[in-house]
Amino acid sequence: MIDADERAAMEATVRRAIADALEVAGEAADIDAALAELDWLGMLEDEPDAAIDIVFSALGATNATATALDDVMASALGREPRADLAVLLPRFAAWDPPGRIDADELAAQGLATGRADGAGEMLVVFGSESEPWSVVVPATAAEVTAVRGVDPDAGLRVVRVRGRAVGATRLEPAAWQSAVARGRRAVAHEIAGASRTMLELARTHALTRVQFGGPIARFQAVRHRLAEALVAVEALEAALAAARDEPNPDTAALAKAIAGRTAHTVARHCQQVLAGIGFTTEHSFQRFLKRTLALEGIFGSADAIVLEVGRRLLATRHVPTLIEL
Repeated sequence: MIDADERAAMEATVRRAIADALEVAGEAADIDAALAELDWLGMLEDEPDAAIDIVFSALGATNATATALDDVMASALGREPRADLAVLLPRFAAWDPPGRIDADELAAQGLATGRADGAGEMLVVFGSESEPWSVVVPATAAEVTAVRGVDPDAGLRVVRVRGRAVGATRLEPAAWQSAVARGRRAVAHEIAGASRTMLELARTHALTRVQFGGPIARFQAVRHRLAEALVAVEALEAALAAARDEPNPDTAALAKAIAGRTAHTVARHCQQVLAGIGFTTEHSFQRFLKRTLALEGIFGSADAIVLEVGRRLLATRHVPTLIEL
């Protein structure tokens, strides 16, 4: 368990490395190489919770694109992460295993990071949430298509896999749910980082934009919008802290749902503060807005997660204790 000083040093080091890479190469920066120089995989093995929090928050705050989510999922599924192993994620807005099998013939469809373009192998989970299996297939079995959509710079891919499930391994019953929970926390941290930056962009604009002889930050309506955005971000970070302290699928699901709703709240208020410039590609705000819209659908959208949790509570007539107060 790292202490506060070690954590602060890790945060500063990771953010500086990502910022330096972006400064040199811009959007073409190889963030994976920058993380490798910091021994990202060693961090993930030794301190997975802190590593996920720090790295993914930094990725969100800088709008950087990396494939670290493959490493998070591979390690959670009991595989050793490596640069040439991609992981097939669930379809957009879903979280069930992306593969199905029929007489040893594997068929799978889902999302992947940009690692799918050059990876030698892909890890695919199939079966059900309670009876999951995993198999590593050669890259030649995967058809990879770039996702353009709202944020083509996010590096997402649509992948279709067909082949034989040779060497498939039965996973522990809770393995897939645990992996999804860790993935949800990672994506939620990235959304939190992006939301914090959107708020900072709007705050800076409010302090520098002058109307009627003074900065618009003095207007009550502007202050209220910034305050609402700040409350949303702080609430998300509190939910993520609870999901870290009480790691289980329920706390991770709620943190991911709160992340999606926080991004919408922050974007709405900050875009109003930024006014016209916030609707243009000239301002960097739109890059973070687009990234949060893309990220919200990974491992389930906010609405889909809340609906599933509600159905389960009605079916079981039991409300679990999420955190100990």
